[in-house]
Amino acid sequence: MAEEGSERENGGLVAMDSMESRWVFQDEDETEMDDDDEDLGLRTVLDSEDDENGEPKLIRTGPRIDSFDVEALEIPGAQRNDYEDFSLGRRIILAFQTLGVVFGDVGTSPLYTFGVMFSKAPIKGDEDIIGGLSLILYTLILIPLIKYVLVVLWANDDGEGGTFALYSLICRHAKVSLLPNQLPSDARISSFRLKVPSPELERSLKIKERLETSLTLKKLLLMLVLAGTAMVIADGVVTPAMSVMSAVGGLKVGISGIKQDEVVMIAVAFLIILFSVQKFGTSKVGLAVGPALFIWFCSLAGIGIYNLVKYDSRVLMAFNPVHIYYFFKRNSTKAWYALGGCLLCATGSEAMFADLCYFPVRSVQLTFVFLVLPCLLLGYLGQAAYLMENHDQYGQLFFSSIPSGAFWPVFLIANIAALIASRAMTTATFSCVKQSTALGCFPRLKIIHTSRKFMGQIYIPVINWFLLVVCLVLVIFISNVNEIGNAYGIAEIGVMMMTTILVTIVMLLIWQINIIIVLSFLVVFLGVELTFFSSVLWSVGDGSWIILVFAIVMFFIMFIWNYGSKLKYETEVKQKLSMDLMRELGCNLGTIRAPGIGLLYNELVKGIPAIFGHFLTTLPAIHSMIIFVCIKYVPVPVVPQSERFLFRRVCPKSYHIFRCIARYGYKDVRKENHQTFEQLLIESLEKFIRREAQERSLESDGDGDTDSEDESSSGVLIAPNGSVYSLGVPLLAEYKGTRGPITEASTSEEVRPEPPSDPTVSDTEHSLERELSFIRKAKESGVVYLLGHGDIRAKKNSWFIKKLMINYFYAFLRKNCRRGIANLSVPHSHLMQVGMTYMV
Repeated sequence: MAEEGSERENGGLVAMDSMESRWVFQDEDETEMDDDDEDLGLRTVLDSEDDENGEPKLIRTGPRIDSFDVEALEIPGAQRNDYEDFSLGRRIILAFQTLGVVFGDVGTSPLYTFGVMFSKAPIKGDEDIIGGLSLILYTLILIPLIKYVLVVLWANDDGEGGTFALYSLICRHAKVSLLPNQLPSDARISSFRLKVPSPELERSLKIKERLETSLTLKKLLLMLVLAGTAMVIADGVVTPAMSVMSAVGGLKVGISGIKQDEVVMIAVAFLIILFSVQKFGTSKVGLAVGPALFIWFCSLAGIGIYNLVKYDSRVLMAFNPVHIYYFFKRNSTKAWYALGGCLLCATGSEAMFADLCYFPVRSVQLTFVFLVLPCLLLGYLGQAAYLMENHDQYGQLFFSSIPSGAFWPVFLIANIAALIASRAMTTATFSCVKQSTALGCFPRLKIIHTSRKFMGQIYIPVINWFLLVVCLVLVIFISNVNEIGNAYGIAEIGVMMMTTILVTIVMLLIWQINIIIVLSFLVVFLGVELTFFSSVLWSVGDGSWIILVFAIVMFFIMFIWNYGSKLKYETEVKQKLSMDLMRELGCNLGTIRAPGIGLLYNELVKGIPAIFGHFLTTLPAIHSMIIFVCIKYVPVPVVPQSERFLFRRVCPKSYHIFRCIARYGYKDVRKENHQTFEQLLIESLEKFIRREAQERSLESDGDGDTDSEDESSSGVLIAPNGSVYSLGVPLLAEYKGTRGPITEASTSEEVRPEPPSDPTVSDTEHSLERELSFIRKAKESGVVYLLGHGDIRAKKNSWFIKKLMINYFYAFLRKNCRRGIANLSVPHSHLMQVGMTYMV
């Protein structure tokens, strides 16, 4: 890959990252290491970044290990599920919240499914009704039940669902991300949980290798994910429009004189109210509307049973799938058109998966199987029974089939359910946008966390009002429910197909199940979804093209942001400063070292960023301690606080320059203010220095033994995850080789200490205390945030399309997205910025 070549310069990044982890299996008779053994196993060198080009200290029989890896290996963090140990009462409340948040969309599909379906294939006889009902029943069983509830929900990323959760799951098991900032130490995060069973392992490794070595496959995978996410956002527009318009349209049944324009205006008012209450959060609103959804599902079942008993129970024959064949035989092309309407019964299936972050998988599965699905089946059966005697009333079938005495109460609960359904897809959209932002595929936006208990519950104001505006445009200009229904089908089936492909990759790469099962899943579901897609795409000219254009616009926004971010990162890697230049400048860096700590934010996980050179040439003084801070999102939902920071030295000790990688999962909440962040960072740095001193001391203690050993003999290190390393070069010799230059590079301000009077106190202990004292004094002098204000421009010899994308589109997105200062919660009084132009 092009970026790999560029990063190998100056001891670059990918030279390290390409030493990828291979799975090493431990023999069955081997026992796991206890805590003491782990501490012994961690005795490996903590080298600084200037030692990269020296002799290798580790002979790799597993993943390569460096100071980041050693630090990560020591952390025993464990992830705890938010939903464990709930009481019975709390579980009941959770079930009501699940109804209110997850199942609103699929629960309101009986409002419009038959109407849209039979508007495209008019009823000619009772057989058409039974055939259409059979098609709906088996679509419900095949897509929401078998595909999503029984299969796709298990492909969650530690409880997180949606297209980007699937992408992050794949990225965790194979290096397919186009942003080349992955480190071996990332795999030490406890929530990675890389589990590789023995069956089908060889095939999984071949797929992994193929994905990692093919740039085309990486780009194609990203395109699929971006397309699926764009469809989810489009779904967040069309779901409120369809649900609210269908529910308010019931007024035509209850009030004979009402006009369509009045229905549209009422729907517009409802939509404005809906998006206005979105900021109150999922927990509060979900608990409030959960009982309303429960009443709605009970109403569906009750009305269905009433109609079955009163009208025609022959519709139960629809459970025989042969009636689907008769339906297509009688109607041929019109039956194919009707598939677009039939698909609407499965709307909300993707919302079940995307909203999974709010609730445990088992809760969603049980609620759907034992409450939602039976009520939906009874509701559709009852509507079909009513239709058997009223062929011409399919337009407002649900409201027409309500018993006259119960019309207004059911109308009220139907409108409440429609508003709830709209919220379900909106919350799913928020989740997808947050995931894509964390993984570098969406501009940074303000994200508000609405729950103190569950960090996955969020609200994004810009997206909320943006969805409202587009939704109102859709309702006002396409007021016909059938045309909106076709747009609904396009958005739903688009994201369904992307999910099918991504879950297939998960099956092959991660689950490693039998190839027959994988192919069966792919052929059956992708075949069915392509058939549905051909039906809705054929009717795209009736106005539903608006939603398709909207999805394409969202796709290009995400693609351009990812493309520009990738080019910027690659340029930073190419322009990073060399270690030779730092050595020439000396430990004073060619300027004055003023007391204090400078936190220089950058995106590099390795190397000295070019922006640091700009600070050196622009400012007359630089802080006595510099820490390069990289805020990095890793492809896991959550990084435990104990595993947040990783440190290493960038230069010899007297330079007082460190690198810190602050790792966050895409579900993590960055609640800490700058004081808390500084405190955590300094505490982690002190732990790192103590651990480094301990490692040096251990090496010194073992000097006599290592000198007598042959270089070819090696000790064995077994990491907690089972990877095996061998130490082939005596560590002390390497340490002694670097000790001389470090001493010579001492700062002019430092007074060389006298030899310790107490012979029992080692030089290492004195050096440790001096450095810790230096850090405390620097902290007392103050912490300043050094940020680069980068301007991204395409090179003059670039193609016109690249100039257009970078100089105009990407620049516009950067100018209008949330700035790094606000994103990092940096106070202006502690901030220094320097401008820099990146030519990409």
